[in-house]
Amino acid sequence: MGVADGAGFVEIAGQHLEYRQIPAAQGATSNASCIVMLHEGLGCVGLWGDFPDRLASATGARVFVYSRAGYGHSSPVPLPRPLSYMHDEARDVLPKLLDTIDFQHGILLGHSDGASIAAIYAGLFDDPRVKGISLIAPHFIVEDISISAIEDARVAYQTTDLGTKLARWHGHVDVAFRGWNDAWLDPAFRHWDLTPLLPKIKVPMQIIQGALDQYGTVRQIECAQQHGRRQPRVTLLPDIRHTPHREAPDATLAALTNFLQDVERA
Repeated sequence: MGVADGAGFVEIAGQHLEYRQIPAAQGATSNASCIVMLHEGLGCVGLWGDFPDRLASATGARVFVYSRAGYGHSSPVPLPRPLSYMHDEARDVLPKLLDTIDFQHGILLGHSDGASIAAIYAGLFDDPRVKGISLIAPHFIVEDISISAIEDARVAYQTTDLGTKLARWHGHVDVAFRGWNDAWLDPAFRHWDLTPLLPKIKVPMQIIQGALDQYGTVRQIECAQQHGRRQPRVTLLPDIRHTPHREAPDATLAALTNFLQDVERA
């Protein structure tokens, strides 16, 4: 199995998922590491920008990026999304995806919701192919600051041109926005909590977070430190908000490259 390099679509669990794959560096072995990138709650393949290319160049690894169902140009999903949508992705979609793309060894790299999905996968499955997880601005618990920022996003979607801007990237923009926003703002979502899974994660974990992240505080890092089986490698970037890979790409790339090198050596 496997997928072609470049842009395309892959069928997973009855869903048509948009993807982009950058091959390993020329001269790399056929068994080069693979980095699977999992986007944020309003992200998709396109919204990663040129970061996947820079990551491939910096590490020499194969980089695979995909848009989850409901995002980008992937298949739409019915609304409302279940509050278990991140667990569902990690349990039902990601295992099939890794098999389909011939993932042999490497890391899962997630941002925000995608980081939480990577953590859930590592907590649910003792997958020997996954050598580590790198989490950019992860959520392990729901904080007041998270809800406040997501409420602000709802107001912006209703009263500004945010929807028009997002429509440049998402074929089903209302599905993309409401699937994320409505779930997080459901009162029942306040009980969402990944701390019981953290002790089950056996692989090395990296956390990269902006010190001014408007969607989460250092409590997220503290959760991993207090509940994890092993201490995470933490990079806390001053003056950076929720998107370190856009706001501080060089520092983020350096941290990711070092982490992957250490994981490969181990």
